[in-house]
Amino acid sequence: MALSFPLSAFHPINRFLLASVLLLCLFLLSALFLTRRSPPSPFSLSFALFLPSPPSPSPPPLPSLYRPPPPPPLSAPPGPSLSEPRPADAVGPREVDDGIASVPELAVSEPEPEAAPDRDDAEAREGRPAGRREGKCDIYQGRWERDEEGWYPLYSPGSCPYVDEAFSCQENGRPDRDYLKWRWKPKDCDLPRFNAADFLERLRGKRLMLVGDSMNRNQYESLLCLLREALPDKSKMYETRGNRITKGRGYFIFKFVDYNCTVEFVRSHFLVREGKRVNGRGNSSPTLAIDCIDKSAHRWKKADILVFNTGHWWTHGKTARGKNYYQEGDVLYPQFDAIDAFRRAMRTWGKWIDNNLDPARKLVFYRGYSAAHFRGGDWDSGGTCNGETDPISSGAFLDSYPLKMKVVEEVIHEMHFPVILLNVTKLTNFRKDGHPSIYGKTQTQGQKVSRRKQDCSHWCLPGIPDSWNELIYSTLVLEQKLHMAK
Repeated sequence: MALSFPLSAFHPINRFLLASVLLLCLFLLSALFLTRRSPPSPFSLSFALFLPSPPSPSPPPLPSLYRPPPPPPLSAPPGPSLSEPRPADAVGPREVDDGIASVPELAVSEPEPEAAPDRDDAEAREGRPAGRREGKCDIYQGRWERDEEGWYPLYSPGSCPYVDEAFSCQENGRPDRDYLKWRWKPKDCDLPRFNAADFLERLRGKRLMLVGDSMNRNQYESLLCLLREALPDKSKMYETRGNRITKGRGYFIFKFVDYNCTVEFVRSHFLVREGKRVNGRGNSSPTLAIDCIDKSAHRWKKADILVFNTGHWWTHGKTARGKNYYQEGDVLYPQFDAIDAFRRAMRTWGKWIDNNLDPARKLVFYRGYSAAHFRGGDWDSGGTCNGETDPISSGAFLDSYPLKMKVVEEVIHEMHFPVILLNVTKLTNFRKDGHPSIYGKTQTQGQKVSRRKQDCSHWCLPGIPDSWNELIYSTLVLEQKLHMAK
């Protein structure tokens, strides 16, 4: 502001007013230039999946993954978004992109504002949990409660054609049914009622892919059965190449015609590359390249939502012994610690996720290690879980937490991509009653059930993996409530 005459010409009161005006202008200019929008938290779960950024200043529409559900009481409001920029200069693992392996086999939330009491009361009247408590709830801390309302199991034993023989306990002759009548209850809130139609609506036009070992195939079969319950016409769901689910195949794509979506499984025991080494005498032995992503990774890029796991294959055989097995570059280690190898493999996976997936367009879960319950030995040395009919109610086992899970948490914390840890470890610790045990194979009439080898790692279906898929659904629903409240 230019003045054409000296300030001394002003009356003292006028000089005071002019100085005040100048100070006010300086304050407004500084406020204008210093005010800026805060960047999003990497764990805000404000998932911008499949949303184009609109040019208008008005709030963007909710992502199609979280479209409104059907009417109550089984409905629940739509779900979230994850977003953090990916570093351009990050160095990732080597990727080999030559097809499917043929070898055998967090929900972190920002604090939510207090909801108005009348909103909580209205939700309670509709039979849904109050959003005020949901935003602060750790859904992985809680207990199993008997279902007194008759909701469980979420599909009838023997009703789903996608449960393979190894997990079909009731059809294989298991006589007790109480293990089917438990529901997971978080300590400080209630989970939304699972709604298969709403879940499919959130998947409309998308690809959901589970990647991992047979434990993820266990979960995959559960998810197919859960979603199938929403279809009036069951023929509107099919494997695209006509393949039947068996442990011999490593890739499945199920199409849901009415929703134009697919639910897929890709087998990857370690998430890094399995290979073979041939010695001078022409003999071959398996190796694991812990610095090289699995060769199925080219398929992972095509999915909109991914659920990864690994773990059980790291606990036995050559993997656990670590002799002439682990490889980095051209170096084959004569001896290497299995936990250190697991850490390096998980970092290889984490770098691949950071460098190849866009958090604005992809949603990634890592499903944690699920407990095995062998008594008196391991899976191949006389271990048993036969006769277990109730969950564990107390004891040190409930608080046990594998070192591999601490490694997983460490790696996810180091990553730029906001991976959601589906931490089912502690909730599965309770469920010694949920394994196939001796009922992993169909018995012909009059044939005696073999007790020599029991399956105390995988889970009966219906059963515990249904709860893992309920937790995925709950994550989408609860985080959407948080997103809408903000």
